[in-house]
Amino acid sequence: MARATGTFEVKMSPQPPQDGVGDPTVGRMAIDKQFKGDMQGHGKGQMLAVGTPVDGSAGYVAMERVTARVHGRQGSFALQHTGTMNRGNPQLSVTIVPDSGTDALAGIAGSFSILVEHGAHSYVLDYTLPDEP
Repeated sequence: MARATGTFEVKMSPQPPQDGVGDPTVGRMAIDKQFKGDMQGHGKGQMLAVGTPVDGSAGYVAMERVTARVHGRQGSFALQHTGTMNRGNPQLSVTIVPDSGTDALAGIAGSFSILVEHGAHSYVLDYTLPDEP
């Protein structure tokens, strides 16, 4: 298992509800990330989120396409996010979508962790590639 670490900046842009589609209580956001460190590139995606009447409780799902150079290998892959906040206790799982890797990242598998400290975002990408030892 290889590990890539670094920082990222994220811009979240609220998206208007689609006319006649879905529930207006489900928020929709566009995701735009810039990665630095062992993985250099960008991520773009969509997030759906729902809050609750209980303070500190919510849930979100997101799909993101990352186009980047990871330890010198250029390509892209998709990330699937699933997050909940249960009265202030966060739980987050971000997984590389199987068979979503392209070019030199074809066959990539693994997970992605997001860390937020003092408003700064960092990541840990634990991954395997078919020709990795």
